[in-house]
Amino acid sequence: MSLKYAVIGSGALGGFYGGKLAQAGKEVHFLFHRDYEFVRQHGLQVDSVSGDFHLLNVNAYRSTAAMPVVDVVLVCLKTTNNALLETMLPPLMHPDTVVVLIQNGLGVEADLATVFPQQPIAGGLAFICSNKVGDGHIAHLDYGRLNLGLYQVDVESVIHQISADFVQSGVPAEVSPNLMKARWQKLVWNIPYNGMTVVLNTTTDRLMKNESTRRLMHELMQEVIAGANACGAGVKESFADKMLELTDSMTPYAPSMKLDFDFCRPMEIEYIYSRPIQAALKAGFDMRKVAMLEAQLRFIQSAFTLK
Repeated sequence: MSLKYAVIGSGALGGFYGGKLAQAGKEVHFLFHRDYEFVRQHGLQVDSVSGDFHLLNVNAYRSTAAMPVVDVVLVCLKTTNNALLETMLPPLMHPDTVVVLIQNGLGVEADLATVFPQQPIAGGLAFICSNKVGDGHIAHLDYGRLNLGLYQVDVESVIHQISADFVQSGVPAEVSPNLMKARWQKLVWNIPYNGMTVVLNTTTDRLMKNESTRRLMHELMQEVIAGANACGAGVKESFADKMLELTDSMTPYAPSMKLDFDFCRPMEIEYIYSRPIQAALKAGFDMRKVAMLEAQLRFIQSAFTLK
């Protein structure tokens, strides 16, 4: 079966993952915003640790209304833009179109399911260091693995085909049997590093080299794991050590929330912090350190929003 793809949010994630699919010969249609004209004229450039490539003839669009109906929609928008999905998605979908939310945080699938209760919905967890560095220009710095998991409507064969398409395109991908656990595991990294790089105005490597902040990273991870397990996710405590080791070997990196802060864009506080805190509290566990970090981020957010 040959799947037709659409990418909503052709930035650091969508530009890379959609670009890899297109490079491998898959039919991919990209939604662009500010750099639409540039990509139409010059194509899409991906500088990658696994090999640079350039796509000259890109199926680029300004609006989903102009895009064809597809089999798979890869939603790579920041979650701060998810309110737009109610109007953006319908032109792309037939009844069996799978919407894959390649986004950070907890609760994104549940919120979309309230809008599209009959549509196949899946989650995607991207373990990647990637940035958009210019118009039609993506820099892939490290990693790239993609975990996929079904949330709503059983389309298991299609999810496995999507995973196979990514593997064929040079992207390590697998289907996770437990999407909730996979999302909590991603939060074990995202919650400490996204927030602390903003609050301390730093990068991952500097957090790891300082004894005090390294210890704090570990404490935050352990608290997230405790919250996850209160919700029934079943994440091992040793997973925190695994994340520390991974970060030690990682290329020095400013996570997506730090870049949003640097460019005075809205930060993804709701799904990365507020929803997990609420879920854990409902299950009987108070993530106090994480809640303190959330409060600091909301203060910082309000400060540059009011400028």
